Order: sequence, then C-alpha cells, then structure tokens
Amino acid sequence: MEKFEVLLDSYALQKDLRIRLPKQILANMPVDVGSVFNIYFNPSTGDIVLRLANQEKTGDNKQRLGEQQ
Repeated sequence: MEKFEVLLDSYALQKDLRIRLPKQILANMPVDVGSVFNIYFNPSTGDIVLRLANQEKTGDNKQRLGEQQ
C-alpha cells in the first residue's frame, strides 16, 4: 500500500509539550477549534500520526469547552 502524505508546515515542540498546528489544517480538514485528535506513534518508522477523533467524542469535547456545535 502506497503512503500519501502532505507536509503542511514544520513546528518545534513547545516548552509545555504543545504542538502548534498550522492554519492550513482548517482549510484541508473538516475541523475547527476544539476538535479532538487521536495521537498514534509507529515505533518501527518513528512516525507520529494525528487522526481526527470520532465525531461523537468531538461533539462531547466541545460541550465540555462550552462551545456551541
């Protein structure tokens, strides 16, 4: 299976371990502020993968953050 990846930008890990996502995420994915990502690590390749979490969980997170859906 061929891997298809799009590099949007590169960012350094922040002191408090945050990763800033590029604004292109908003244009290239169906997300907005408060969207939840699952983080995966592949030890054999060293890849870190962010995947959009299940829509139900994303909606629950927005309610916890006090945001409207």
